[in-house]
Amino acid sequence: MKDQLFAVIDVETTGGGINGNRLTEICIVLLRGEKVVDKFTSLINPEKEIPRQITGLTGIDNSMVADAPKFYEVAKKVEELTRDAIFVAHNVNFDYNVLRNEFRELGFEYNRRKLCTVRLSRKLIPGLFSYSLGRLCDSINIPIINRHRAEGDTDATVILFQRLLSLDDDYRVINSFLHARSRQATLPPHIDAEQVHSLPESAGIYLFKDRQHKVIYAGKAIDIKKRVVSHFYDRMSKEYELGQETFHIDHETTGSELVALLLEAECIRKYYPKFNRAQKRPGPVYQIISYTNQRGILQLALERTNKLRESVSTFYSRALAQEKLEYLCREYKLCPKYCSLQSNVEECSHYEIVSCEGICAGTEDAGTYNEKVVAAISSLSEESSTFVIRDKGRHFEEEAFVLVQDGKYRGFGFIDKEVQVSSPEDYEPFLKPQTATYHTYKILSNYLRKQGAPKIIFFENSEEAKMVRPAARANKNAMVMASHQTLSLFS
Repeated sequence: MKDQLFAVIDVETTGGGINGNRLTEICIVLLRGEKVVDKFTSLINPEKEIPRQITGLTGIDNSMVADAPKFYEVAKKVEELTRDAIFVAHNVNFDYNVLRNEFRELGFEYNRRKLCTVRLSRKLIPGLFSYSLGRLCDSINIPIINRHRAEGDTDATVILFQRLLSLDDDYRVINSFLHARSRQATLPPHIDAEQVHSLPESAGIYLFKDRQHKVIYAGKAIDIKKRVVSHFYDRMSKEYELGQETFHIDHETTGSELVALLLEAECIRKYYPKFNRAQKRPGPVYQIISYTNQRGILQLALERTNKLRESVSTFYSRALAQEKLEYLCREYKLCPKYCSLQSNVEECSHYEIVSCEGICAGTEDAGTYNEKVVAAISSLSEESSTFVIRDKGRHFEEEAFVLVQDGKYRGFGFIDKEVQVSSPEDYEPFLKPQTATYHTYKILSNYLRKQGAPKIIFFENSEEAKMVRPAARANKNAMVMASHQTLSLFS
């Protein structure tokens, strides 16, 4: 190892994410052991405009690189200099990935073993406030001349790396970082390997947090450790940026994949993490509302909204809400005009519903009609299901459960397998209340459509809430649930 060749490298780029980055400058310093043996530095024509903010940071503008060599003109030199060397950089994944993408543009694969001086510094010089190159060098008295230029930053990194080599006489730490199965080389610079090592290999959710412990990404996994590590192998620009901003990783095991999905949805709703894209929007809901018009007639109407409001009934599909209104019209002999199924007509003339008994024509008493509307509204709450989904727990002695009461998702929890339950109220001491949303509806609907009845326990919607045991009733309800007709949430 004393004769090992190291290539200490820094690049400046146009910015724009890993995949959009193009080189504007490169510096390579070769070390044999701790001794400098060669150096190469050059501006690079990126063949694209350099944004003003990048020029403000590096001082490199379009005129400076106009006559500089393009990357293909220096690629052979870069490849030869680094061919037998270990690639060393401060925050190595950035410089390494930019160079590798440049080679890929030319049709070549560029692969080198690599070392990160950020991670090495955290291991060999622990306890510093910051490990950014500037602050780290200030802390240990390493001069940086010409900051944010490739040569200046590389020269400082060389001194830093030489000092790290002197702190690791037997190369034990460096060898552990270079080990083929070591996670060190792929982990983001601010993540301690122990954080990842201690993650469970079971179902649950994980939270990536920034320096201030703010949640910046929430995810779910069947195997938390495997999924977390996969983020760091991903070469997408978004994943790289996520890694750069992650300082802490928290997790919560659930055993159940369904509960993990529901908990992930709750975390995204609660924390609105920067790097999550899906499930951030609340999703539209369609509510059947009731009001009394100027003639004293109780009307029903369909309203689209992004917020749950006081209503007769709430659906997450316009088609289902419309279907339910039409069903109420037929079943309770209501008027399509006063159920918002027709507009701008004096008397209803719905092409399909002909059960109106004359309220629109003035031949039916308003009081009698309103009683039918009240009965229709009452029927909605009576038909909504109360059930529990039982699933795998966090260990073999418990089960996870998800409670839906009167058609509304209440939350989830964990219960010992030996606990006897006969009503929804028996689950209350173990319940972790959650917010019902468009996304939890989708999660539950998809689960019920795929899983069916085997893991579901249905209850009567009554004060006594006695369990319904006949299999035929359970299967029938499961079929209804699977068709999305009883998972509408009732306010």
